[in-house]
Amino acid sequence: MSSTSRPVALVTGASSGIGYAFALALADRGHDLVLVARDTARLDALAKELGDAYGASAEVLSADLSDATGLAAVEARLADATRPVDLVVNNAGFGTSGHFAELPIDREQQEIQLNVLALVRLTHAALGGLIERGRGGVINVSSIAAYQPTPGNATYGATKAFVSSFTQAVHEELKGTGVKCMVLAPGFTRTEFQVRGGFDSSAVPGFLWQDAATVVEHALRAYDKGRAVCVPGPLNTATAAFTAVTPHAITRRIAGVVVSQSEK
Repeated sequence: MSSTSRPVALVTGASSGIGYAFALALADRGHDLVLVARDTARLDALAKELGDAYGASAEVLSADLSDATGLAAVEARLADATRPVDLVVNNAGFGTSGHFAELPIDREQQEIQLNVLALVRLTHAALGGLIERGRGGVINVSSIAAYQPTPGNATYGATKAFVSSFTQAVHEELKGTGVKCMVLAPGFTRTEFQVRGGFDSSAVPGFLWQDAATVVEHALRAYDKGRAVCVPGPLNTATAAFTAVTPHAITRRIAGVVVSQSEK
């Protein structure tokens, strides 16, 4: 149970990568945590690490957010007024790689359910209490893939475009409430994401990569300032700016060439 002096953050996809880095950084900032992912063993190990290193209390909530039962359990936790959550980090998500027509459609649907539907429902579940208390917020993790069509990762890019648009709209709706809503759009980040999604990133030059801790550091600084969008790092910011003003007819062809070269 969290002490009254420590705010509580709920992080989805907390067992690895950016979610894991968020858990560490927030514990270091004085938060207690609710850790959400499918891998109970990893969450238990992280909970112990947070307690030992930062004195943080960590509640383990094992759930598959692409499953209705798992999603409902996390929604109920966020709606529990007796155990308020001050910050929600919607980080859980995955990508798929390949030509859409050749990919298993059930997996594509699951990707949409996790990356979009779960994020929307958890944001909604959190906002009622946050607005009533007049503080706290939500960080939704997107990607610079949100800024242009992504041939070879069509569903993934589309889900992240939704997350970006949705979060920025909610950010505006929340003005004057004391509640924040920010979208985080990282670029290439060294996590397990690439392997799990079947992405071949061997051709990506080293200078384009960031580590998860650096991404989270940028994100929390931007969140503190009340930003609507955080694109961590100058190269990623430049990429997002370029694609935002360049016609999709051009950016999708560039992305298609990059993907085709990586497949050779």
